[in-house]
Amino acid sequence: MVVLKNIDVYGFYGRYKNVRDAAWQTLVDFNVNSLPISLLSICTKIGISIIENKNVHELRQGESGVSVKQGDKWYIIVEDTEMLQRQRFTTAHELAHILLGHEMRNGYYTRRENIVKSADETEADMFAARLLAPACVLWGINAQTAEQIAAVCNISREAAKIRAERMEVLRKRGKFLTSPLERQVYQQFESYIQNNRLN
Repeated sequence: MVVLKNIDVYGFYGRYKNVRDAAWQTLVDFNVNSLPISLLSICTKIGISIIENKNVHELRQGESGVSVKQGDKWYIIVEDTEMLQRQRFTTAHELAHILLGHEMRNGYYTRRENIVKSADETEADMFAARLLAPACVLWGINAQTAEQIAAVCNISREAAKIRAERMEVLRKRGKFLTSPLERQVYQQFESYIQNNRLN
C-alpha cells in the first residue's frame, strides 16, 4: 500500500494530484469494486478500529471525529449522533489523515465544525470525497446530479453537490481514464459499472 508522507508543497495541483492518486491507490490496494464504499472493510484490513463516541465519550464539543494512535493501534472515533452519511465522510476524512501521514497535533487528528482549514484538513476532505465518490466510477455509471451521487455513494447531499460540481468540470474537460491508476480503478469496478448505469 502506498502511504504518502510529505505531500508535494510546490502548488495546489501537486497536492490535488497526490491526494487523488492516494485515494485511487487505496481503492486498488483493498480491491474495492462497488459503491457505496465499505469503510469498515478497509479499516478492518488495515487494523483500524472505528468506534462510536457513545461508547467512549472522547469527542469534545464541535468534533465530528478523531483518530488516535495508542501504541501501534489506530482508532477512529465518530460522533454517532450525526447522520450516517456525515459519519461516513468523517471516517474517510480521518482515514486520510492516517494514510497520508499527516502530522498529529496533541497526539491525534480531529475533524471539527467551523474551523479555518489547514492544508492537511483540506487534503483529508479531498481524499474522503475521492475515496467515497470516485470520479471515473460516477462517470461510468452516468451519475451526474447531486441526488444521484448522494444515493449511490451514501454521502450527504452537501458532499454530493460539491462532487457533482467537480464532475461537471471533468466532463467538460473530458478528463477521465487518463491515468494508468485511474484506469486500474475503472477496470476493478467494471462489473459494478455495467450493472448499475443510470439513464
